[in-house]
Amino acid sequence: MFRRDAVPADLVGRAVIDAWQSALLESGLDVAQLDGAGRPRIAFGAPLPAAAEAEAELAEIFLAERVPAWHVREALGARMPPGHVFVSAEDVWLGAPPLPGRVIAAEWRIEIDASPIDRSRLAAAAADMIAANALPRVRSKAGIEKSYDLRPLLDDIRVDSLDDGSRDPLTVRIRTRFRPELGSGRPDEVIAALAEAAGTTLTLRRLVRERLVLAGEEANGSFGSPPVRR
Repeated sequence: MFRRDAVPADLVGRAVIDAWQSALLESGLDVAQLDGAGRPRIAFGAPLPAAAEAEAELAEIFLAERVPAWHVREALGARMPPGHVFVSAEDVWLGAPPLPGRVIAAEWRIEIDASPIDRSRLAAAAADMIAANALPRVRSKAGIEKSYDLRPLLDDIRVDSLDDGSRDPLTVRIRTRFRPELGSGRPDEVIAALAEAAGTTLTLRRLVRERLVLAGEEANGSFGSPPVRR
């Protein structure tokens, strides 16, 4: 598990995989299951936008021998890619499904400029979104617009309650879903839908992925809580 700051756009995708592979090669760990180029295999739980921070990201690495978690920390801690901080390591059963296929949801904390937003109106709009049977949206990719339904990709959305006169950033917490047949819910699209439902403009100040939820873990409605492992 690791934390990550928001990073430049050129430090995601292939660039971050290269950085992790270099860190593993330099760590002295006995890595296993090399890729076709002879570099260590690594799998991430889910892609993370460059502009987002993360508090409990998951990555899967493969070693030829079992070593204590503290050894992995010492080997990798000082070699993490820019903006990354090592948090913890744990053994995973070799027969377990690949990490990306086990991710079912993500929990996000989003800070929005508070003024002049009517918080009660925003909270009502969030409740309407959850009660809706469908949330038709349009997603643009490579200049091509495609209609889709956001509702199956949204598990929950809540607006933190503060006085309407507060100048503190307003916090919206959402849980998005990963569905192989539909894709994944994107927090920026959820916020855009919320703004539309509330008839207002929302300016995003900070985006944080608090955790990824794996199949078999309890997503019990407590945002940011540690997962309950079965």
